[in-house]
Amino acid sequence: MRLRMDLAYDGAGFHGWARQDGLRTVQGELEAALATVLRVPSLSVTCAGRTDTGVHARGQVAHVDVEAAEPDRLRRQLDGLLPDDISVRRVAMAADGFDARFSALWRRYAYRIADHPETVDPLTRGHVLAWRRPLDLGLIEQAATLLLGRHDFAAFCKRREGATTIRTLLSLTWEREPGGLLVGSVVADAFCHHMVRSLVGCLVAVGEGRRPPEWAGEVLAGQTRDPSVTVVPAHGLTLEEVGYPPDDELAGQALAARRVRTLEDEA
Repeated sequence: MRLRMDLAYDGAGFHGWARQDGLRTVQGELEAALATVLRVPSLSVTCAGRTDTGVHARGQVAHVDVEAAEPDRLRRQLDGLLPDDISVRRVAMAADGFDARFSALWRRYAYRIADHPETVDPLTRGHVLAWRRPLDLGLIEQAATLLLGRHDFAAFCKRREGATTIRTLLSLTWEREPGGLLVGSVVADAFCHHMVRSLVGCLVAVGEGRRPPEWAGEVLAGQTRDPSVTVVPAHGLTLEEVGYPPDDELAGQALAARRVRTLEDEA
């Protein structure tokens, strides 16, 4: 049977999602807890988006295949075993054809920046980037529109041999919250390694006035990693939500995604 798990975690204490020998990771902690509860030697958990070292998640989705389990009881047992920086919010029987990674239509990340002294809060420093210079929201919005659509985002990605960097950026919006915090929301079918943090780095340069808005489009058109684009720190980034089609379309979406995607989803 396949189970769907919805979870959240504070990424500060993890070397990303993916299991790595000798390093603390979200996947490693979750698989160890599952193996203990289910009394099996090992198992493998698949997630919707493999977050990088230091990146947080509120809306991560994963699946695991098990012989048998009672979902609500399993969630309670995991809650008692997992460390405080991981929370499994829901465990449920997965719909037919569900694949946490390949059935996903989109992933939404948020990047939070405190760019004025009055918005810098030591209590939120673990998930908000404190930026010493004010950013112009209007300039950022102008630049962001040039990045939308289906493109080769190689200029914003850490390339991996044999992997595609073509992605569809569905939405890239920015707003100031009532307290003055600047929040960027990024939605795409998938993300390649460092893509979100590089996009934000590009837009921050524009927002500071160091680059004109059209520079973002020029970087994108270059289709090669641009060293002038700063990769902003990981701690300001959070995976907020993953979108899936209706249950009767899950299997078809997974099949289509497997055909075109060769790079595992990372932020």
